[in-house]
Amino acid sequence: MSQETAQQSPRTTTRGGTVWALVITGVAGFMAALDNLVVTTALPSIREDLGGGLGDLEWTVSAYTLTFAVLLMFGAALGDRFGRRRMFLVGLTVFTGASAAAAMAPGIDSLIAARAVQGVGAAIMMPLTLTLLTAAVPAAKRGMAYGIWGAVNGLAVASGPLIGGSLTEHVSWHWIFWLNVPLGLALLPLARLRLAESYGTGAPLDIPGTLLASGGLFGIVYGLVRGPADGWTSTLVLTGLFAGSVLLVAFVLYGMRAANPMLPMRLFRSRAFAGINAASLLMFLGMFGSIFLLSQYMQGVLGYSPTEAGLRMLPWTGMPMLVAPIAGILSDRIGGRPVVAAGLFLQAAGLAWMAAVATVDASYAVQLPGLIVSGIGMALYFAPAANLVMSSVRAQEQGIASGANNALREVGGALGIAVMSSIFSAQGGYESGQAFVDGLRPALVTGAAVVALAGVAALLIPAARRAVPGGTAGETDAKTDAGAVPVLEGAER
Repeated sequence: MSQETAQQSPRTTTRGGTVWALVITGVAGFMAALDNLVVTTALPSIREDLGGGLGDLEWTVSAYTLTFAVLLMFGAALGDRFGRRRMFLVGLTVFTGASAAAAMAPGIDSLIAARAVQGVGAAIMMPLTLTLLTAAVPAAKRGMAYGIWGAVNGLAVASGPLIGGSLTEHVSWHWIFWLNVPLGLALLPLARLRLAESYGTGAPLDIPGTLLASGGLFGIVYGLVRGPADGWTSTLVLTGLFAGSVLLVAFVLYGMRAANPMLPMRLFRSRAFAGINAASLLMFLGMFGSIFLLSQYMQGVLGYSPTEAGLRMLPWTGMPMLVAPIAGILSDRIGGRPVVAAGLFLQAAGLAWMAAVATVDASYAVQLPGLIVSGIGMALYFAPAANLVMSSVRAQEQGIASGANNALREVGGALGIAVMSSIFSAQGGYESGQAFVDGLRPALVTGAAVVALAGVAALLIPAARRAVPGGTAGETDAKTDAGAVPVLEGAER
């Protein structure tokens, strides 16, 4: 298929159908999302085997987060320009090879380097999973497909500490990384044979925009990741935050004037695009920080092993597998806005419940309602959110929309861990169980408030509009506002 043809028909038909596209993109997205937090519970074992100080161990987590977050939009742009399937295969190859290198790392420095390369592969692969899935699924069934995709990704993010802890406790920390290798090797031929190629607008790569966005995100994420450990007033942290902010402002100004920018700022004129991205940033801020602290609370205060703690969090972390597909179907019928907003408010209520019942000897029965409500809320968010992102832009711009949304999620996650760690340190600490609870409670209350604010942002998204019967993507039964971005059928704007 030529690039011109792909541009004219953005939603291509996969050779193996929707199911193959869902399996391939779901497993690839699971691997990329899992590696955000999978290392956290393995750090003591890694230190015992490879040595290194506390700062080195933190970099085994941060190296992946940095390269992943910084290069997401660039990875999406590469797919739009050179072919989404082709670049997906490149990203998957890099990620799989780097996973093997991390498993065989002879020292802490080589492990950190392998983790950084893993992040590069994931940054190319992750935003293209959603674009390739959209191209393979008929518009009427995308809600359900996004529901399954969102469930798998939500499960990966939330269960990272459980999987990492279980493998470390019962096998070896090396298998945290070896796990990716057979999965990646199996996906490579399947993706080549079962996914159809598609392209974006065909515009040349935006080198100035890439440098501004990458440099800005690097400074911001570096400052957020290193702030709790190095101190918020340290020279490098302040420099990163300041320089990153300046570069991102320059990126916004450039995107408003450039002919073919990496991220056209006009996309944010769409209330749907702006609203769902704001909600995603705030959702991940509250969720990442909460999981980071609650997994430590269950192990360090309540005395559970990593596996026991992970199993007890399953009503929260495993709920997306049950509820998210239903949420996707609901979003097809009633629109994504009410489902996303309801999910965010439920998640906020669940976090508030867990903050209220947290004590040094809290029983599992008292925590269970909060875990269940949070799990349902997270599940209701993931599927419709993906649908809202992809339906708020033109088909040719879905790759960069996915990259931008994923980048904001990663920044939100890094910000959540940094903010909640700072609140935790200011109000409590690791000296005793009571000190930990004293820091945990205000951090969870903050997380609940932030997720509730995400729910408010979701309510600002316009209601769904019915597509013109027989119309093409982007046509609705209402006249579009001047300068607004046309949307896909059945989408919110």
